[in-house]
Amino acid sequence: MTKLEELVSWFKDKGSVLVALSGGVDSALVAYAAYQKLGKSAIAVTADYQTLAQEELRIARKVVLEIGIQHVIINYNELENEDFIRNDKNRCFYCRNELSNHLKKVAKKLQTNVIVDGTNLDDLGEYRPGIVALENNGIQSPLVDVNFTKKQVREESKRAGLSVFDRPSNSCLASRIPWGQQVTAESLTRIELGEIFVKQIFNAKQVRVRDLDGVAKIEVDTTELELLHDVNKVEKILSKLKLIGFKSVVVDPEGYRPGKINVISG
Repeated sequence: MTKLEELVSWFKDKGSVLVALSGGVDSALVAYAAYQKLGKSAIAVTADYQTLAQEELRIARKVVLEIGIQHVIINYNELENEDFIRNDKNRCFYCRNELSNHLKKVAKKLQTNVIVDGTNLDDLGEYRPGIVALENNGIQSPLVDVNFTKKQVREESKRAGLSVFDRPSNSCLASRIPWGQQVTAESLTRIELGEIFVKQIFNAKQVRVRDLDGVAKIEVDTTELELLHDVNKVEKILSKLKLIGFKSVVVDPEGYRPGKINVISG
């Protein structure tokens, strides 16, 4: 039995399932497997909660069309959650706890038995308070149960014909803001626009524009660092980012890695 077949088999006897679908490859593969086993009894749900980049929402819509699964989009505003906008080290816990509550309401309305997400084995090795919140709310993780690593997720997604199989990992826009700095609508807007500009100007795939109290810190994947050596393009992006509200701009010479601005010790 292949890894993908194992994942599909996980949904046997689950009755009906709600899949928390972002624009990423992990939840896409889970949605694919759920639909393969359950058909119309599998429903994908994407939350547009104001800190989700609109590109993620567009990709989620594209993925459900590829899969054929029913898609529900729910809307709420995380910026109304005082615990979230305070932005301490448990921000992701508050985010995922609120998401879980909304998912449970949808599940009750649609009479689905199980809620699942796209957490994989590699995620468990990182500081992820959001995963704790999901577990506390009974959200299940099929990729963990079937022992899927990120590499295997990409391999099986490619085999399944999902266009997102090689899409760079992403996270909510608030993750670009260091703990202790309040999350605001203004900062999220300039971060989202900033990343769009960097992708367009440099043709980079993996991009983060961190907002450090109004200073934009540009990160691209370590394999794409040479793209930032074009002086003319650098000048162009400096001008663009200042135009949308950043006070100044720095380029990180070390490149992107997850959670770089928030490091937990001990």
